[in-house]
This record gives sequence, C-alpha cells and structure tokens, in this order.
Amino acid sequence: MKHLIDPMDLSRQETDEIITLAQDIIAHRERYQGSMSHRKLATLFYEPSTRTRLSFTSAMMELGGNVLGFSDAKSTSVSKGETVQDTVRVVGCFSEIIAMRHHIEGAQLYATEVSKVPIINAGDGSHSHPTQTLTDLLTIKRELGHIEGITIGFCGDLRFGRTVHSLIKALTRYSDIKIVLIAPDELKLPDYIKHDICDKCGMSYREVATMEEVMPELDILYMTRVQKERFLDEDEFDRVKDCFVLDTAKMALAKEKMAVLHPLPRVNEILTEVDNDPRAAYFRQVENGKFVREALMVKLLEWENDPAHGMPSRGEPILDSSLRCPNSKCICNCEHAPGKFRRTDDGILRCWYCDHKVK
Repeated sequence: MKHLIDPMDLSRQETDEIITLAQDIIAHRERYQGSMSHRKLATLFYEPSTRTRLSFTSAMMELGGNVLGFSDAKSTSVSKGETVQDTVRVVGCFSEIIAMRHHIEGAQLYATEVSKVPIINAGDGSHSHPTQTLTDLLTIKRELGHIEGITIGFCGDLRFGRTVHSLIKALTRYSDIKIVLIAPDELKLPDYIKHDICDKCGMSYREVATMEEVMPELDILYMTRVQKERFLDEDEFDRVKDCFVLDTAKMALAKEKMAVLHPLPRVNEILTEVDNDPRAAYFRQVENGKFVREALMVKLLEWENDPAHGMPSRGEPILDSSLRCPNSKCICNCEHAPGKFRRTDDGILRCWYCDHKVK
C-alpha cells in the first residue's frame, strides 16, 4: 500500500506524475468532477491548521467525494487516552484515505504500521510536511516554468521548519539546484539535513547572514515564520522573531522573475506592502495546494493495490530496548511505540520515527 509520510516515499517519476496531473486538473477542472464520487477522506488534525485542512476538504469536495474527521482532538476519544494506532484502525473502517496532522513527530509513520487505508502526512511536528512540498514544487513549476537549475533561498526558521526540511529532500531529485540558507545561529538548518541529505546527494548549499547579499541571485525566495509554538524558551524566541523581514526595499534587489513563496501563516516576516508585487506568489501557492492534493488523492487510490507503486524500503529497523530516542516530541516517547532505530551510511544511529540522532 502506498502512503505519503515523507517526500522521499515518492519516486521522482511519481512526484512528476502528481504534478502533471495537478496541472491537468487546473486546465480541465470539469473533467475531474465526480471522479471521487462515493469516496471518503478522513481528516485527523491533532494540531491547528487552516490552509492544509481546508485544502484537503476542498480538494475532496471538488472531486465529488465526502469528508469526515476532526479538527480538534480534544473532542474525540483521544481525550480519553485512545492511541494514534487505535484511532487510525477505527477511522479506517469509515474512510478510504486518511490525511493526518499531528504535533508528535513520527506519529503518521507509526500509524502506517496498522492502517488498512493510505495515510497522508499533513505535518508531524517540526519533522516533515510532504504535501506542502508537492504544493511548493507545483508552484515553482508554474511560476518559473521549470524546477531544474534553480537557486532557492530559504529564509527564517530553518531549524523547526518542516516545510523547509521536506522541500530540500525533494529537491535532491532535481539537477543543478543551488540552496542558500538565510537564518540566525539559533535557527540554522539541522546538521542531519545538511550532512545526511545535502552532502550525501552532492547538493550545493551555503549559509549567509543577510537577505540583501543574496537577493540578486535568487530564483525563489522561500520565507518562513519563526514558530513560537516550537520554542521551549520564550526569551530565545523573542531574540530571533524579527531577524528577517521582507519589504519592498529588499524586493527591489531581486530578479524581475524571482518568486516569493511562504507556506503561511505569516506573522510579520513579509510586510503587506509586498503583497501587490507580481513576484509575491504565496497566495497563488495556497490555491496550488488544493490542486496538488486532488492529484495526490487520485494517485494514491489508483496506486493502492499496484505493486509497482509500493513504499520504498527503509531497511530493517534496529531494535534495542536499552535505547530511547532523545526527542521528547517523538511518538516513541509519547505512546507505546517500540524503540526502533536505523544506522546511516556514516554510522550514526537515528530514531526510526523522527530521525533524531541517538548516538
């Protein structure tokens, strides 16, 4: 069965098929009306969301399907102690596909171990957000006409930004990508992303201190907000929350065809004065998310019983009851998930569920 938990669960060919289908849906919307008639999507959102939850709902409705689920886990049996796996077992009896957002990292991967229907990761903590990645790729393709050969600057919260982590992973599948990392020391991209993903794949990247020094060379500027909810120390948040703010003065330094993306919501990292600039693509990006999620659901159900579209091998997990993941927000420290680990090519032991370094 095909799930989407991490961007790398999709091959380059599968990713391109989804993007191509999304473009066809945009061009011929009437052709796809009713294509999901009598199909049901369950949206299980344990964490607040506006765009992602509503875009899934809108996508299924436009395809003629039905939607059930919850947007607040406190109103469900979760408040009584029901586990993620039991919730998925139950909801899988009522739906053909599940979109799940969870504040606990690795929750969706843990859920796939028992699910009888495809699961789509709609965001797990600061770990991964693969449907936003598909949205970003479609937006880049529509804005620039291509994905290969771009220079993309990621700005703001690169430490906790799951959308950044996911998109960097996906971009390793494309050639001649140059990445510029713009962040304060407290919010720099985690080493495991730089070493295990960028270095391993030979992706070019560099870290800079200011937006101004790189604006003229960027094809895409990917802005992110500093996420207060991810910080344990409020003083640390206050020190970095206004580090990078995009305004018209900085936009004047950029290419005529550069596009600004943002997964939203924004706080104050993009001033509203930028909104009328034709290079501001973040609201077009929102609409692209609906179309790409339509395409994703169509494809996952099409591939459901096709052995040619199974899950990629993650290898055999290392089971060691004497070890625990050090990440307090990992599923194995929040439910009774077993301690599972994997060893990277350079010998580092990482958590099976959240990728945190163990030793």
